[in-house]
Amino acid sequence: MIKLIKSTFYNEKITKKKLCNFIMKTEQMSIGKNVSQFENDFSKWQGRKYSVMFNSGSSANLALVQVLVNLGKIKPGDSVGFSALTWATNVMPIITMNLKPIPIDIETDTLNISSKKVIESYNKHKFKCLFITNLLGFSDDIDNIRKFCISKKILLIEDNCESLGTEYKGEKLGNFSLASTFSFYVGHHLSTIEGGMVCTDDKEIDTMLRIVRSHGWDRHLTLDEQSALRKKYKVDDFYGKYTFYDIGYNFRPTEIQGFLGSDQLKYLDAMVSKRETNYKKFEKIYLNSDFIKMDTSKLTKISNFAFPLICKDKKTRDNYIELAKKAEVEIRPIVAGSINNQAFFGKYVSKKFLLKNAEMVHNNGFYFGNNPDLTEKEIQILVKTFS
Repeated sequence: MIKLIKSTFYNEKITKKKLCNFIMKTEQMSIGKNVSQFENDFSKWQGRKYSVMFNSGSSANLALVQVLVNLGKIKPGDSVGFSALTWATNVMPIITMNLKPIPIDIETDTLNISSKKVIESYNKHKFKCLFITNLLGFSDDIDNIRKFCISKKILLIEDNCESLGTEYKGEKLGNFSLASTFSFYVGHHLSTIEGGMVCTDDKEIDTMLRIVRSHGWDRHLTLDEQSALRKKYKVDDFYGKYTFYDIGYNFRPTEIQGFLGSDQLKYLDAMVSKRETNYKKFEKIYLNSDFIKMDTSKLTKISNFAFPLICKDKKTRDNYIELAKKAEVEIRPIVAGSINNQAFFGKYVSKKFLLKNAEMVHNNGFYFGNNPDLTEKEIQILVKTFS
């Protein structure tokens, strides 16, 4: 079978040996210097000032929304726009923090929201924050979305969990917003088995992320930040060890995840390059008129972990699902599909939104994996199966 992913790590045998040696020689496995090292390394690679590691990408999403609430940048009752084609844990924090979720329809040839869709939604709902999902390595006109958000003083944040390494007009996705989230789940671009990150250029957000990540206390702040907080709240060093300053969780990663992050980061450029090479070979499939061709004309680098196929109708999609089974190709729906169709969303959000394009993708789409370990023979089988 051609699986979505073929290994846990890039250069798996070597990586597992290094991991075993690390575990045998390292005294501290809880969050420490290796997590800090990976945060610094990732900031340099991504090109942002600050990076805070979490135990998963979903935790990173929740923490980022919590930070915006803690800092008073958004408050309960405010509307938050988000991509209607997304992952469940982008939306769940909006609901749990008593914010109003506003799904925004996508464009079928990018699987992402466009400035046109954003403006149409904003004129109706006047959202205070926009949580954009850079889905499956693609993007629409995110530069124009950023300009519109700046003009209307809308807080723009990005979920870049599925687009690590993709560049839009020479700028990395994940760098268009106040802060962005990343995932290092085993099936994504870079694996720490489980793991996530939030990147920002804003020091206040960086500090609050570290508070939210660790119960709401100050343990992982700088000495100056600790002193300022303890002075403000009149807390001495004895009680400071167990003083909690704001809403927080235990989202801390381990030293194992930090070690793996820095190790795998050394290969990330090679992994991105391989995925882009694969993608360009897969594009031959789009010559088949049964599928909608993805528009990548403004992407100067394409980095995705799955190749999407959006059929013109459900019957055609079902036929290709059968072909995939016969060819032993592992496939999936287009992530969570239209949010309208998710059980949790229907339970907690009574209003139904018109999401024509997201519904079309939900009903007619699927994807197969694009991983850097694919062989040339496997690539040829995939192209032949769907062409």
